Amino acid sequence: MRSAQVKRTTQETDISISLNIDGKGKAKVDTGVGFLDHMLTLWTAHGMFDLEIRASGDIHVDYHHTVEDVGIGLGMAISRAMKELKGINRYGFQVIPMEEALCEVAIDFCNRPFLVFNCAFPTEKIGAFDTELVEEFLRAVVVNSGITLHVNVRYGKNSHHIAEAIFKAMGRAMDQATSKNRRIEGVPSTKGLL
Repeated sequence: MRSAQVKRTTQETDISISLNIDGKGKAKVDTGVGFLDHMLTLWTAHGMFDLEIRASGDIHVDYHHTVEDVGIGLGMAISRAMKELKGINRYGFQVIPMEEALCEVAIDFCNRPFLVFNCAFPTEKIGAFDTELVEEFLRAVVVNSGITLHVNVRYGKNSHHIAEAIFKAMGRAMDQATSKNRRIEGVPSTKGLL
């Protein structure tokens, strides 16, 4: 079973994460940031992972530290759970509609962290959540997991729908990338190393 636990405590946040890549899509997420909880629950369900997160942070300041640190912790959990990159598809790609919004996500499990984020949210906030934190969260995940992630929102008018499409597409693309392929021996690279 490909799983990992991460405990990360700073002067700004206290975070515990348990991730099972080979899960059933079950989420138990409590970060103190309701919108982030919603997005991570979608990511879990569509990626068929099992995820538990307990986080507390200085949300009286704003959500930035908590959102970024949860991303760091999740990236670390993904890296630890996927330490063996043998026999996986490596790449994942999904295009997901959410009503009027359409998002394309491509992922490469390659140990070369890189984020391309082409998205213009029409509003600065979704409720109390700053939309700029979506990119901050994804960057933290990418840097700490070693994946390459391309997010291209083709269009959309509703910021909530756009964010949902991103997280759903990311979950499904990651499920595809992490899935075992019995035809692949070793790591999926002509170099022999990822």
